[in-house]
Amino acid sequence: MLLFTEQELRQYVHLNEEAVNVVENAFSQLAKNEVIMPPIMRVDIEDQNGEVDVKTAYIQKKEMFAIKISSGFFNNYKLGLPSGNGMMILISTQTGIPEAILLDNGYLTDVRTAAAGAVAAKYLSKENIDTVGVIGAGSQAKYQLRALRLVREFKKVLVYSRTAKNAQTFAMEMANELEVEVQPVETAEAVVRNSDTVITTTPAKEPIIKAEWLHPGLHITAMGSDAEHKQELEAEVLAKADLLVCDKISQCARLGELQHAFSLGLLSEQSPIIELGELTSKKVVGRKHDEQITVCDLTGTGVQDTAIALFAYQEMKKRNKGLIIENHPILLNN
Repeated sequence: MLLFTEQELRQYVHLNEEAVNVVENAFSQLAKNEVIMPPIMRVDIEDQNGEVDVKTAYIQKKEMFAIKISSGFFNNYKLGLPSGNGMMILISTQTGIPEAILLDNGYLTDVRTAAAGAVAAKYLSKENIDTVGVIGAGSQAKYQLRALRLVREFKKVLVYSRTAKNAQTFAMEMANELEVEVQPVETAEAVVRNSDTVITTTPAKEPIIKAEWLHPGLHITAMGSDAEHKQELEAEVLAKADLLVCDKISQCARLGELQHAFSLGLLSEQSPIIELGELTSKKVVGRKHDEQITVCDLTGTGVQDTAIALFAYQEMKKRNKGLIIENHPILLNN
């Protein structure tokens, strides 16, 4: 069995076009029913404002699949620690024997989540955008902006955070990295009304974006809501969208933005909701013209985790990286 550390994974596995393509292909396979993906298991640690999720998926004909354990403890900033953490285990689909442990501390989750954001923008955002809006200024907000840059050019970024200092720090760092203007703003409304594409990356429990702020041509990727108690968008935002997309309807109806629109009766199972894999597999066309309002609800899927874990494994193997751990099962004699 091979063991890979976060340091090694960060050195050799990057958020790039290849990683985006891997995640895009995984969504296509999901839409083609080539994936077995059980529901997410989650443990809430409410007194510490924390949660631990277990996600997995088997992609047909792959030699391994991943089981991912990921945590989000949102008071960690008080301790100087990141909110996200976790690890992935790759298991043989022939024998069930663990083949690799990826001690990524949440890094690969950041990469695959950002890659999904890039895929959503590729099919739903206008081709020509001037201003990008970001709500939330944590690590995933940075990854989302980097990923968007792989599929769209843009000149300006507006960022809003409940903590103004975080928005200022985000603006300085990303302006230097991407060489574009990044401007902190005082309200989420200012972000939405003045942006072509908006990305939300918060653990909000009450809506941040209101339907009255929407305007023709706007695209929103909301990726913060992945639990029953979370919500970044007013339910009316989803109902008002000309094109509504999510990563997995059944999952978003339970954990994502979709659940709130369903519970209020603003949407139903008969509503025209599209899964992202239907776009990537060319079953359905994405944005058709620049006046459409598009929304994508991302909750994070196990197929993304298996796809990025396999990608990381191959990147490490071809460089002969990783610590070999003897883990041979005991052979039983009849």
